[in-house]
Amino acid sequence: MAKAFKYGLKGITGYLEPAERELLRGLLDDVISMLEPELSSNEDPLTAMIGLDMNVKEPSDRALLRLLPNVMKNDDAASLEFRQLTERSLREGKIGALRAAAMGLDRNELVLTPEEAKLWSMALNDVRLVLAERLDIRDEADADHVHAMQDWSQAEDVESYLALVYNFTTWLQESLVQAMMASMDRKP
Repeated sequence: MAKAFKYGLKGITGYLEPAERELLRGLLDDVISMLEPELSSNEDPLTAMIGLDMNVKEPSDRALLRLLPNVMKNDDAASLEFRQLTERSLREGKIGALRAAAMGLDRNELVLTPEEAKLWSMALNDVRLVLAERLDIRDEADADHVHAMQDWSQAEDVESYLALVYNFTTWLQESLVQAMMASMDRKP
């Protein structure tokens, strides 16, 4: 069974069972796959090198839109222009954090440096955003309904299973953030 992250002499440490590691690795890989941009054969290499993507458009997948939101709610043209200028680097940053967390799962003992903890927190947040969108969490009542699912033996369908996975990643992220705050409190 997983143990919450905590801050101690070694730094920020945690423990996951092999099955929990594989579950988390699968989630991280799924979000990476969502974020990887489609390759365009006619893309200008200079534009790509400086981070522009003139072919980008608003994602049709609501979960991906949650990860890459429009910057202006009522101005599609401004949102598109901002997306063209920033989405490539935003995707790359998110993918980098997700891959760093996935690589951390290769170690038997989870011991995170402050930078690794930050990347893990970002990665877990993105996983939770995708799960929240798949579960259609819109308000506190929806969140309370999802958090009520606590028993793995009661998972009868995809939604209840996703709710349990969402609760697990939420708990994991909360323990990580608490350990990160504890590490900041103890620094001279």
